Amino acid sequence: MPDMAEQIRVCEGAALEDGGLGVRFQVEVRGRLVSAFVVRYAGGVHGYLNQCAHVPMEMDWQEGQFFESSGLYLMCATHGAIYEPDTGRCVGGPCRGSHLSKLEVAERDGAVWWQPDALFRAPVPAPVPTPSA
Repeated sequence: MPDMAEQIRVCEGAALEDGGLGVRFQVEVRGRLVSAFVVRYAGGVHGYLNQCAHVPMEMDWQEGQFFESSGLYLMCATHGAIYEPDTGRCVGGPCRGSHLSKLEVAERDGAVWWQPDALFRAPVPAPVPTPSA
């Protein structure tokens, strides 16, 4: 049964430009923290786990840099796999035909929101230590 947790604000919509830098954030997958990201492409926002479909390594060249130089495709810095930004489908490289793990994201009220689900959950905040008396 899906986790119907509230949507989580990722960033301001203005932080994302078509084919520009993405914004990273953390999700919990099977009890471990995993990097995820959102990007803007053709006016829409898209979110994925930050893991190449070939080998699950982070994809960005530098933090937030997921697009290759033309701004038309997402590209894994390690493996050179090329992905369609709107579908996550690999169209070139070692994992052709595979897909990135897509997250449910939406833009509203000037912000980008992520909807956690049964597989991709919101991270549990670490407990704040209480000062000793």
